[in-house]
Amino acid sequence: MSPRTAFVLPVVTTAAALVAMTGCTSTETSGSDGSKVELVKSGKLTTCTHLPYEPFQSRQDNKIVGFDVDLVDLVAKELKVTQEIVDTPFEGIQTGEDLNARKCDVAAAGMTITPVREENLDFSDPYFEATQALVTKKGAGYDSLASLKGKKLGVQQGTTGEEYAKKNGKDVETVQFEDLALLLTAVKTGQVDAAVNDNGVLFEYVRKNPDTEVTAEFETGEKYGVGVRTGNDALRAEINKVIKAAQSDGRYDAIYKKWFPAAPKN
Repeated sequence: MSPRTAFVLPVVTTAAALVAMTGCTSTETSGSDGSKVELVKSGKLTTCTHLPYEPFQSRQDNKIVGFDVDLVDLVAKELKVTQEIVDTPFEGIQTGEDLNARKCDVAAAGMTITPVREENLDFSDPYFEATQALVTKKGAGYDSLASLKGKKLGVQQGTTGEEYAKKNGKDVETVQFEDLALLLTAVKTGQVDAAVNDNGVLFEYVRKNPDTEVTAEFETGEKYGVGVRTGNDALRAEINKVIKAAQSDGRYDAIYKKWFPAAPKN
């Protein structure tokens, strides 16, 4: 909302209080081309994510690891800082609220670039292609949304998978879960008959859980991007440079093979 002139002072005071509550003050570091990149913490590139979303980000041995983590580490290295990760609800990430509150510098959460989200934050160039997929217990016999008529379909709250399921799952009861782990547990335990989510996370899940299977993919043509606060062009430009360079010099492929070992070779 745009405040009128009479409310400028209270708004400034509130903004200052908000910065104080987050416990950080904006600092600057130098980008690869010498440009000034504003960060919320000195010496840190702070990333907002929502755990777990394996293999993009998950906690292993008290450490947060994953594809997105390694990719953002490349950006942090270029800025001569270290990455610090904040686990926060996905809603605050996709609405841009966490970025605006200076809780973090970037949002890296296996997040699809959508027109609605682009109204709330700025995205880097795409770094990963995805589509929606259907996961079931092995042999359950559900291979389409139509086959789930009258059945329960699990979805993750606030995701493009939820949107797709509600739009295309005629006569299917959608059951909402807060995170991926709860969603997949519901499939294994029979709370739901199937679930929809991004194909990357589902294929890795069934690789480790052979009693489940991906039975269908839905061509939604999605692309992931790293989010930054609207107008933070210097940081976005730095992320884009790093992504492009990593895709050219083999670092991106190395990270991909590390986290998607079962992916077909091109």
